[in-house]
Amino acid sequence: MSLVPEHIKNLSPYMPGKSISRVKQDLGLKYVIKLASNENPSGPSPLALDAVKNALSDYNRYPDSAAFDLRNMLAVRFNVKVENVILGAGSEGIMSTIMRTFLRKRDEIIAVKNSFIGFRVLANASGFKTNWIAMDHYHYNLASMAKAINNNTKIIYLANPDNPTGTYFNVKKFDAFMSQVPNRVLVLLDEAYFEYAKDVLDYPDSMHYRYDNVITLRTFSKAYGLAGFRIGYGFAHEDIINNLMKVKLPFEPSTPAQIAAIAALNDQNYLQSSLKLNKDGIAGMKKLFEEYELDYIPTVANFLTLVFKNEKSAKSFCKSMLQRGVILRYLSGFGLPECVRVTTGTQEENTIFFDHISRISKKKT
Repeated sequence: MSLVPEHIKNLSPYMPGKSISRVKQDLGLKYVIKLASNENPSGPSPLALDAVKNALSDYNRYPDSAAFDLRNMLAVRFNVKVENVILGAGSEGIMSTIMRTFLRKRDEIIAVKNSFIGFRVLANASGFKTNWIAMDHYHYNLASMAKAINNNTKIIYLANPDNPTGTYFNVKKFDAFMSQVPNRVLVLLDEAYFEYAKDVLDYPDSMHYRYDNVITLRTFSKAYGLAGFRIGYGFAHEDIINNLMKVKLPFEPSTPAQIAAIAALNDQNYLQSSLKLNKDGIAGMKKLFEEYELDYIPTVANFLTLVFKNEKSAKSFCKSMLQRGVILRYLSGFGLPECVRVTTGTQEENTIFFDHISRISKKKT
């Protein structure tokens, strides 16, 4: 008798892109840039790095399990109570806690087929039935998701903006969708790229209005440059948070992660500089892609997703870039084999990428 459940046996593990060191080793390259994982190319805030270094002597102690200082800071920043805030080892850590807390026998999940692969891994590993809804031209089809709700639906996952497409649904569509969601259904609203999208006029910032059955998830991995620290946060009704706190792993997130996040929140100059770098990078990419007649999906995040005629063309583009020392994200693992995602880099990294584009693509005449 096997110890491993069938649904685990049949899982495909998450396959991250290659690291810079791995590509250097495999291809014998001295200089490699990574524009694949939607990380902040500026690195962490200097204030965050200093704070972590200054606390080195305290790392023999367990973290504050309640993470009161950071939760209180987030509560003040977003005008909620501490009891409305939860932390985790990245947004995915909180997603995992949500599933372990609320899913019971015969419960079902609704999610979009080609959206965030991290949630897909969690959903498939949970063993619960997931109704996967197709995208509509790389956008969420909220109407189809609402129609899929049945008596067993317990959790609906939404990413806004979406990863890997960078698209978003607006206030009107979100409100229409929520009017069809029963209060017994939890909506996980993943706003990992919130900082990049918040100034879009019709973007539905979930902190401007609250639904009792919505759990907002955000992260320090993207705009704040703390991906390696693994720290995310969420907002919800205090009854939801209270029950999540019973189930979440103790001493999560780590002490360095909590310290770095507090310092990063205090460094608004760094955040604004990062957002400007991204805005300029996206504008440069759009201009270049249009010059070389490369199709892309309009984005409100920190990346652009290229759309090729077919899988072969997308693979070839990725391979050519990799051989030149530029790591991009081929999206076959997301179910989008015709697509390649490109994260904005530093000015130097973007210039290198643009130069390689000019070498392997034909300019519009």
